[in-house]
Amino acid sequence: MLSGYRIKVDFNLKEIFGSSPPALFVGRANYPKVRVCPAVPPVVGDTTLYDKPELWGEMPIEKILDFRYSLIHGQFIADVRNPRSREADILQEISLYEKPVELEVIFEKPPTPKVLFDDSTPPMGPSAPAKDVRICSTPKAPRVVEEVYESTDLGAFEAMRLLYEEGIAVSHIQKLLSAGALGVRRKLVPTRWAITAVDDSISKQIIEYLKHFENLDHYRVFVLKEKSNLFMVILTPQTWCFEWGEAWFPQTTWNFGNEMFIETDWEDHRGRRTYASLGGCYYASRLATTEYLRKIGRQAGAIVWREIYPGFKIPIGVWFVREMLRKCFNQKFIEFNTLEEALDYLRGFSKAGIDNWVKNSKLIDHIRGQKTLWSFL
Repeated sequence: MLSGYRIKVDFNLKEIFGSSPPALFVGRANYPKVRVCPAVPPVVGDTTLYDKPELWGEMPIEKILDFRYSLIHGQFIADVRNPRSREADILQEISLYEKPVELEVIFEKPPTPKVLFDDSTPPMGPSAPAKDVRICSTPKAPRVVEEVYESTDLGAFEAMRLLYEEGIAVSHIQKLLSAGALGVRRKLVPTRWAITAVDDSISKQIIEYLKHFENLDHYRVFVLKEKSNLFMVILTPQTWCFEWGEAWFPQTTWNFGNEMFIETDWEDHRGRRTYASLGGCYYASRLATTEYLRKIGRQAGAIVWREIYPGFKIPIGVWFVREMLRKCFNQKFIEFNTLEEALDYLRGFSKAGIDNWVKNSKLIDHIRGQKTLWSFL
């Protein structure tokens, strides 16, 4: 997966000028005093692709890594409880824009060619402690973003809803939350937490819409094979419930053993009260699923499973799940009259084995235990 990538960076530099996508990072180590990092590549021009997962769906992983490795992060230390520090001000201004921002960063020492990987955030390129950062020029921010930023009496939850309804990309909302640009009691939020918080909050709001829709009247199945992954979705004719499952094969990101393992987590119509055991991917997959159901104007149960095959070894962030499922829901689907027919169809795709999935699925048991209209037809 790493074959062919190159880091096009001069590691002797002590300052850098370029067009930030815009990009920023807030760490979580040593919370509440954390690293805050504006990021910029040594490139001037349209660098939007460097930090916008919504545009990565058709892109080879190697190309995405090229972009990520080219972003140089200037590290500052900030207290998350002080949203008016200079470092926070810089991050907040960067977060307002959809188009690239010209930045100059002066480092205390040259950046080291070290790359950081995380299961929630996209790969993070080279970094170094910085002495100063200057915003040299900016585009115009979207009007709704400016309005929300200036509305200090608007809660973060409502701000996210408003931005999303006005078409602001999820990745942009995540940056705004992370930079402390949303809400009444504003503070910096570690990027990892902000990503999941936005996926969770927006999907919860969509679920409340779904509960007013009629149920889907058949079983609808989607399949997507992409980048050493398989995504399988069964939408069921019932009220909202959801399951996310992952099957990790040996020699993949989180499984260096010799046996494949499957994990699942789920929620019923009442929703969750605890954090999902499968972390950020649960909420990213739930968001993509609720977006589709809202689009078709139906509520349904949703069984969403992912198989990760050997060779997929780099943690690249939960954006991958969100964008792959968005892509999956744009594919053609097949309809069935029963759950068993839908499962039988998926036997032709699953390498983990549908029987293994069913054995590990809590939502399948829940669905089989319910009586629906289909039970009497």
